[in-house]
Amino acid sequence: MASGWANDDAVNEQINSTIEDAVARARGEIPRGESLTECEECGDPIPEARRKAIPGVRLCITCQQHKDSKNSSHSGYNRRGSKDSQLR
Repeated sequence: MASGWANDDAVNEQINSTIEDAVARARGEIPRGESLTECEECGDPIPEARRKAIPGVRLCITCQQHKDSKNSSHSGYNRRGSKDSQLR
């Protein structure tokens, strides 16, 4: 069922685009390279168990929790999908 300016497949395109954005954002958060021995934010030591559990880790647990809580406010809704969503 078409509505307004959107084509019949606009909803699926918008959903797919939202998923692609979320996957790209998650892939960008994956640590790479050597694990650091000290947190790059605060300089506190990163425990060896954390370095072994998460190869490429760059932040201590406290800084990672703070970063995760700031990132959780992302809406996850993609408004690029259709002209119809921009008209509302």
